[in-house]
This record gives sequence, structure tokens and C-alpha cells, in this order.
Amino acid sequence: MIPAERQKLILARLAERGVLSISELTELLDVSHMTVRRDIQQLEREGQVMSVAGGIRLPERISFEPSHVSKAVMAHAAKVAIGRMALDFVPRGGILYLDAGTTTLEIARGLAGRSDIAVVTNDFVIAAFLMREADCRLYHTGGQVERENQSCVGDPAAEAIRRFNFDLAFISTSSFGLRGVSTPSENKVAVKRAVAQSASRSILVTDSSKYGRIGTFNALPLEALSAIVTDSNLPEDVRDAIIHRGLALHIAVPGTEG
Repeated sequence: MIPAERQKLILARLAERGVLSISELTELLDVSHMTVRRDIQQLEREGQVMSVAGGIRLPERISFEPSHVSKAVMAHAAKVAIGRMALDFVPRGGILYLDAGTTTLEIARGLAGRSDIAVVTNDFVIAAFLMREADCRLYHTGGQVERENQSCVGDPAAEAIRRFNFDLAFISTSSFGLRGVSTPSENKVAVKRAVAQSASRSILVTDSSKYGRIGTFNALPLEALSAIVTDSNLPEDVRDAIIHRGLALHIAVPGTEG
């Protein structure tokens, strides 16, 4: 059986079952463990499957993002740990971009004592916090207001972002996989692409629950990123695949950030 035939069979059985283990796949296809992994890697690059511990599943499609209020209570401990770890990458005197999100808000909390940096954001909650608590230079992108997520999106926000040369950008997401970062909101695509194009380094900061979800629109390929900071629940197979793609992967463990 040639690879295309095996992969078609994998997808057909996965459509029936939803989740398949590696051992089930080796038995189904009558091939080696390594051959199965090569097939999985190809399907995952195409965004058709997602690795989980010991197997694969179908991607979880998302059609909308939760509101800022809803996201604030999701995976909070992981977000705090990720935010603390992300601070280690902030250069002295740097110009930073903080993407809209509750994980990037945790980074902002750690920047309160930094007067040497400039911060650009499209997030109203982050901007309000830094206005009250920090001495950094602060810029807001403006643009089309997205009320649920309390941020600005669209071409006007992207155009404002292109005016800056960022030393470092922290990018958030509601969904990612080995194919890259995706979003259910078309208006967010231009913003994320403008950020990645304007930054010397772009770091994805996201808790592991976002892995294996896929939005309607592709925003960024993994190759547009320099690194990913996430939590320890990301499966080992996925960690290995990310590192194999040439990205630095940093794992934040809740409760150990100090």
C-alpha cells in the first residue's frame, strides 16, 4: 500500500472513531511503527490530524473565540506560568508588541516595573493596565473595535503595527497545530501577519489546550515564529515535532515560576 492509500485509510477510520492509537494504526495498516509516524507527520502538516499522547485525533474546529471575560478563567495557572517565563525574553530598552489576549495580559503584569521599554498593543485591557501600573512608553494600535475580546483588529490596526520595528512580539492564539496558527476571525489575520513581519523575533505564547484546534483562517505558519512558550501538558510527540521544525520550545510548569 502506497503512502497516499494508507493516509486515506487512516482518515476514513479516524472519521469513524474520532481517536486512534499508534498500535491500532500499525495493526490496521500492517506496517511498522516508524511508517505510521511518517504518515501521521504528513497528515499533521496538512492540518488533517492532530497528535495526542500515544495516538491521533481529528482537529477540533472552532467557529468563534470566547470573550475576554470567559478566557480570563480558563487555564489560569498555565497562563501565569507562561507569562512569567516570557519575561525572560524581554530585552532591556526593547520595543515589544503584546497581542490581544489573557496570556499576554499576564506578561503585561510582569512588565509593570519596566520603565526602559516601549510596548505596543491592540488590547484595551493590557493598555489600561499598563497606563495605571507601568512607566513604559505605551502605544495602542487603534482599529476596528472587537467588543467581546476588548481589542482592535482589521487593516487599520495592521497598518499601525507596520509603523514599528519590534525587537520582540508576543503572539497569542485560540488555535494552533503543526500547520501553524489559525483563527476563526478573518480580521485578526492581517494583524498577526503584520506583527510577524515587523518583529525581529515572534514568540507564540499559548496554553496547551489551544493545540489541536483549527480556525477557519490560516494566520501564520510555524516558520514565521522564533519560539513557542506553552505548558507541560503539550504531548511529547508534538514537542518533538515542533523542535524538528526548527522552533525553540519552552515549557512553563505552573507553580514553579517563583
